[in-house]
Amino acid sequence: MRMNLHELAFAAHQRGDLAQAEQLYTKALAIDPDAFGSRHRLGLLHAQQGRFEDALAQFGRALTIDPDSPEALLNYGNVLKKLRRHNEALAAYTRVITLRPDFAGAWYNRGNCHNEMKRPAEAVADYDRVLAANPGHEGALVNRGNALHALRREDEALDSFDRALAIHPHNAETWKNRGITLRVLNRFADALESFDRALALQPGNPELMNCRGHTLCESGRVAEAFEVFRQSAARGIGQGTPNGPGTPPQKLRHDAEQQAYLGTRARVDGPLFLEGGARLPGPAINPANAEKVTREWNASNPQLVVIDNLLTPEALAELRRFCLCSNVWRHTYNDGYVGAFPEHGFAAPLLAQIADEFAATFPAIFAGHPLGYLWAFKYDSKMRGINIHADVAAVNVNFWITPDDANLDPNHGGLVVWDKMAPLDWDFEAYNGDVKKTRAFLRESRAQSVTVPYRANRAVVFDSDLFHETDVISFKDGYENRRINVTLLYGRREKA
Repeated sequence: MRMNLHELAFAAHQRGDLAQAEQLYTKALAIDPDAFGSRHRLGLLHAQQGRFEDALAQFGRALTIDPDSPEALLNYGNVLKKLRRHNEALAAYTRVITLRPDFAGAWYNRGNCHNEMKRPAEAVADYDRVLAANPGHEGALVNRGNALHALRREDEALDSFDRALAIHPHNAETWKNRGITLRVLNRFADALESFDRALALQPGNPELMNCRGHTLCESGRVAEAFEVFRQSAARGIGQGTPNGPGTPPQKLRHDAEQQAYLGTRARVDGPLFLEGGARLPGPAINPANAEKVTREWNASNPQLVVIDNLLTPEALAELRRFCLCSNVWRHTYNDGYVGAFPEHGFAAPLLAQIADEFAATFPAIFAGHPLGYLWAFKYDSKMRGINIHADVAAVNVNFWITPDDANLDPNHGGLVVWDKMAPLDWDFEAYNGDVKKTRAFLRESRAQSVTVPYRANRAVVFDSDLFHETDVISFKDGYENRRINVTLLYGRREKA
């Protein structure tokens, strides 16, 4: 039997000849514009090609022909979700569910849409409908686990991941998510086992290695964690990505200055290069501060203490060398600073030593609060620093290492800290990024601020829930004069 154009197009589509299928669908629709099947399949073809606007147009036309087609509505919603038009996608999925309450795909995709919109409770409800009909739906189990994790219902999330792994034990992503959940539950040995299972499936995966590093940190094995971070950075950075046309000018300025400083020793945008930062045979933190700092911390309310002469001279010199020479400055911020994180190689043995010695030297401050994360920022004095925010931790350590003679204003250049904490019912995006909301809150609560002027080798240690921001900075030009601060976060916010 001779096939018509619609059938020929569908046959070409099925065998993967998308170019011919598109031509045939187009010819068929020129003859019969109201052919629902070809209209819908052409939308699917465009979606396969990543042509989501074209797919949306075809699904829209198909729905004018058959407004109650569950399949066309579902695919219409899927493309809207791809285009991040989430409210419209939700409406499409809900229409499918109204027409066909038993359509598990619509419940599942609506759950995924809720997840993307950061509505985890709604997502869990949708996934539960899928699992009521099909308890072995792996995707619903995994995504339900992620939504439960967002709701901090970690035990339920763990159960969901375990059920998914019973179905598909070779899914590295699920093992990773299980490990993250176990870490939150302080089951560090079990978390490490999960990450090891994931790494057995994806050896050398930098993201999985970083998860393992964070878990080692929180379990108190900082030196081991930093070795994992360095290995991960060497793999993740690889040959490096040269600065392209979209690179911000402040990053270009920094990299040009560092490249001139390094000369031919290494490429700033090349493979990981670390110089300095070795562990010291003697102390890295000045032990003479211990008694005074502990006394001031216990007497402060809110809790904040300033420590001068933080590092020993040997540690300060070695850390400066590491920060000036190593090509770990991989992240750019619009306000004019560049960042270095453990995942970039900012995990020198000296930093592990400093992190451990903080806890050992000042146990009254850090007892029960393991190292959670750390980073360093290097600033462009022509631009501002970090805007007002609070951090996800119990204790924040912020210290500076650029020599004092680089600072043109000795009364400023440091840190401004307010006496008000981020409300516990605010989420991360609110207390870490919503500047307008934060300043309104501080005005309404009559918050007072204290300005800690910049000094080389000075640390400000404070309750990480306190709002803070970089003070006005004015430093000399030149690579060695760039303001560098190191931040270490200890413990978890909910345990502060």
